[in-house]
Amino acid sequence: MVRKIGIGIHNFHKIIDNNYFYIDKTDFIKEWWENGDDVTLITRP
Repeated sequence: MVRKIGIGIHNFHKIIDNNYFYIDKTDFIKEWWENGDDVTLITRP
C-alpha cells in the first residue's frame, strides 16, 4: 500500500486510519524558537 501525504488534515484519527505520513515537528519548533532568527521561511508542499 502506498502511503499518502495528507496535506491540511487536522484530525489525528483520520491520519492514522488512512495511513498518511505523520511528521512530528516538535523538536524543529523548539530549535527554531531558540535560534532567534529575524526571518524564517517555512514552505509547504
